[in-house]
Amino acid sequence: MAIQWFPGHMTTARKKAAETMAQIDVVVEVLDARLPEAGSNPMIHELRAHRQRPCLKLLNKVDLADPEATRAWLDYFNKQPGVLAVAICAKKPGDVAKLPALAQKLAPHRDDTFKPLRLMIMGIPNVGKSTLMNTWVKRKVAAVGDEPAVTKSQQRINLSPRLILVDTPGMTWPKIEHDADGFMLAASHAIGRNAVIDEEVAVFLAGILLERYPELLKARYGFALEGLDATGVLEAVAKKRGCILKGRGGELDLEKAAMILLTDYRSGTLGRISLETPATRQAMLAAAEKPKKTAAPEPDASGD
Repeated sequence: MAIQWFPGHMTTARKKAAETMAQIDVVVEVLDARLPEAGSNPMIHELRAHRQRPCLKLLNKVDLADPEATRAWLDYFNKQPGVLAVAICAKKPGDVAKLPALAQKLAPHRDDTFKPLRLMIMGIPNVGKSTLMNTWVKRKVAAVGDEPAVTKSQQRINLSPRLILVDTPGMTWPKIEHDADGFMLAASHAIGRNAVIDEEVAVFLAGILLERYPELLKARYGFALEGLDATGVLEAVAKKRGCILKGRGGELDLEKAAMILLTDYRSGTLGRISLETPATRQAMLAAAEKPKKTAAPEPDASGD
């Protein structure tokens, strides 16, 4: 199942962001460190490229991500022109306190009360923008919730005579090109549950865990992985946690097991896990491109 999710208020949010982009100096893009490229909204890149705005990329939730993968992503992003990438935990005041100086490096000409540094905070839903804002401002200025797309309107905060923040709603994009990206976004709860089937998302996640983090699976659930595929992992979780449908002759409740697996991943209970690395991303894109190159040309219908 291809996953798509673009609630109506996001169209309005995109138009407003395009208007505001003309009046800011640096885009601060908040990313989930566990899927920083799958979770990077191409609309944000288009908007800032149109206005030639530099970007401070924040790989948030770094405490939940695989440290080795995070290092690879920082190296990847910091090679891009006009981009400065850092890994943070938005809940930590010490991490957030470093951000003004980092943003200043990208706009050194904006450094006084006559020309305050203007930053626009952007990113997909449920990535931690509201937590970042609350930590930065040192009071609750943005609603925080477990469900994606809690923030639905823009707000401007004059943090000091030298610094202005513009917070924007979390935005997805109209068409997610790669199925794997949709599943990674859903697994990390950036997409509303009304747009996904939890069991399918959990099977996708189980496949990644089985391939890259088998020891974390065994440590958490205590079952042998030999001979199991991704669906088998979900079934094993159901058996281990007693997920049985009542009155159905012992049939496994895979929906309940799916939520156990997804919640354990999202909360970090399973361990520090990244769903993609620059290398796996490149391999995924290459695999997607291969069928396009090998597709046979359409026959000439004219008969000539």
